[in-house]
Amino acid sequence: MSTVQGAGVVVTGAGGGIGAALARRFAAEGARVVVNDLDEARIKTLAEEIGGTAVAGDASRVVDAARDALDGTVDIYCANAGLASPGDVFADEEVWAAAWDVNVMAHVRAARALLPDWLERGSGRFVSTASAAGLLTMIGAAPYSVTKHGVVAFAEWLSLTYRHRGVKVHAICPQGVRTDMLTAAGSAGELVLAPSAIEPEAVADALFDAMAEDRFLVLPHPEVAGYYRARTKDTDHWLANMNHLQQKWEETGA
Repeated sequence: MSTVQGAGVVVTGAGGGIGAALARRFAAEGARVVVNDLDEARIKTLAEEIGGTAVAGDASRVVDAARDALDGTVDIYCANAGLASPGDVFADEEVWAAAWDVNVMAHVRAARALLPDWLERGSGRFVSTASAAGLLTMIGAAPYSVTKHGVVAFAEWLSLTYRHRGVKVHAICPQGVRTDMLTAAGSAGELVLAPSAIEPEAVADALFDAMAEDRFLVLPHPEVAGYYRARTKDTDHWLANMNHLQQKWEETGA
């Protein structure tokens, strides 16, 4: 893609899974890639593999260091770092706070750091890794579901506010992806997500298709679009179906 060739790209949460797949795809398309993760060893190995630069640390505070590594310019920012955060309404306050900080506020902080430059030059691309849970929901994972809804809402807000000023935004909303996060989803993930799980590389393919079409929603599982329409068309019916799924999960000994 001409928009990727030579572009300065940042991918957070790149230690494995979707983040690593995104970094590899951008590098293969000719981008200059900075990979970020808390696990410095993993991103150093990835950076060596793709000819990129590793910047370890908190995803909320990576923009300045990444910009320096890219000779002053970030063209595409992939806010991919996230927490699975299972639990119900009674999950500890610390669990809710961590989910909110990583899954939502890290995106907000990155946008704050990126937007002044992007708006001045009239271009920039922000990619939020959300989840189908952000369009729908996920049983057994209240902090995750709520904060992923927040991710989608923030991405929507960025798009509607700045698209006429050259800022493009994409929200990646997959169902199950064969990553450590799917494993962390436990029995609920096994019931709901595992049967249709895809490889992380398929998520990267879906993003590149969306970028080529200038499309906001990135749906690696196309069926999510139908679920989303059903949810909005008859919310009570959709909630009843999800409650049946909840009961099925409880019957398995969740």
